[in-house]
Amino acid sequence: MRVVIAEDQVLLREGLGRLFEDAGHEIVASVGDAVRLLAAVDQHRPDLAVVDVRMPPTFTDEGTRAAGEIKRRHPAVGVLVLSQHVETTHAVQLVTLGGFGYLLKDRVLDVSEFLAAAERVARGGSALDPKVVASLLASQRTDDPLTGLTEREREVLRLMAEGMTNAGIARRLVLSERTVEAHVRHVLIKLDVPEHTDAHRRVLAVLTHLSLSA
Repeated sequence: MRVVIAEDQVLLREGLGRLFEDAGHEIVASVGDAVRLLAAVDQHRPDLAVVDVRMPPTFTDEGTRAAGEIKRRHPAVGVLVLSQHVETTHAVQLVTLGGFGYLLKDRVLDVSEFLAAAERVARGGSALDPKVVASLLASQRTDDPLTGLTEREREVLRLMAEGMTNAGIARRLVLSERTVEAHVRHVLIKLDVPEHTDAHRRVLAVLTHLSLSA
């Protein structure tokens, strides 16, 4: 996997680079601002761009705006946004494009989980931090169809949005795959989202629904 990293904090940038390299991936560019990020992606066409949300010059939303521009110019490039804060509006808008992830920086502490999420995004999948998903669900109107979901179905929906397969959800919740399949079917029916055999499209369909009902 060929990776571009955009992070203004040098130590974190170098640490991320070492983490990917130790896992056998290639860092083709490592930069500290959004302008150089876009130039690096244009030049190298990486499999994945890892992007900090807040970068120079304003340290506000440079990263998420750059992420949107990357997906516009190069739809096949996966973009993994890292942040210390949850910003659900940008997350919903970007995740519907596919090949997008949004993780809080403390998730990087779990190396294996972080790398698995990065590789999934590079392959065109999705990866949302559970806190991002929880904020997304909490922001819905009281008359939203989500109110019809049971607590277990909400748990399953959150894990679906993280990009987990039915088998992964079953392991996380200590349930049988057959039980998870039933919960997923009920979630999709209650949200009026058509079922699909492709797990990534399933996640995108659910999050698209959430963005439209926000």
